[in-house]
Amino acid sequence: MNISKEKWGAIPLLHIYPEGSADQKLPTVIFLHGHMSAKEHNLHYAYQLADKGIRVLLPDAHLHGEREEGQDAIQMSLRFWEIVLTSIEEVGFIHKMAKDKRLVDGEPAVGGTSMGGITTLGAMTVYPWIPAGTVMMGAANYVELANAQMSQFESRGFTLPITEEERDNMLASLAQFDGTKKLDSFNERPLFFWHGEQDTIVPFGPTYDFYKKLKARYAKAGEKIQFLREKETGHAVSRPGMLAATEWLSDHLQR
Repeated sequence: MNISKEKWGAIPLLHIYPEGSADQKLPTVIFLHGHMSAKEHNLHYAYQLADKGIRVLLPDAHLHGEREEGQDAIQMSLRFWEIVLTSIEEVGFIHKMAKDKRLVDGEPAVGGTSMGGITTLGAMTVYPWIPAGTVMMGAANYVELANAQMSQFESRGFTLPITEEERDNMLASLAQFDGTKKLDSFNERPLFFWHGEQDTIVPFGPTYDFYKKLKARYAKAGEKIQFLREKETGHAVSRPGMLAATEWLSDHLQR
């Protein structure tokens, strides 16, 4: 396995690929990290995938990793949706660059943990080229989640630095990427979900409800859509969950 530290446009990323395959077209995954994390923290996913013959691109999200600007946790939380929407746009840029560089066999899948899983579902509402997605502790209900986050801030005594009009405009923008409002955009593409039932950061219930609605809408769901749940687990992907996700991605990209 080789790890190349690169910069595509303004995006620092780790490019991981099997030994001797730098210039070969390979099945590829764009894998996105979580909030307050960085690209290096998902190298264990990349290792498992590269070991199966898959190229992996691990970008740093806006304001994260090498793009960090010294903001504290509160400031970063207030910019959460700015980061998500920027990442959705950057998935499109990374896709174009990977195709221009002739690195990809077919089209790249997209996956991620927590914020990265949230971004994956938003990206799938606007990019029909994504052949498959892997969502670890993610959520599709952008508008509901944003409202809950703002309510939580206000209940803790914070005054949100936006007007009512700005709030409404933000929610309207998020609605364009809200998977619960755009079920048809998933178009029966393969999806793998992992979620711990004790998750207090990204609640289990809404994601599982979304999965059930999506599965009911798939004409022939079968193994195309899977949900692995762990009863006693919170907001941290278990090793069995990570292994199941990478095995599933490998199966669906190398058929």
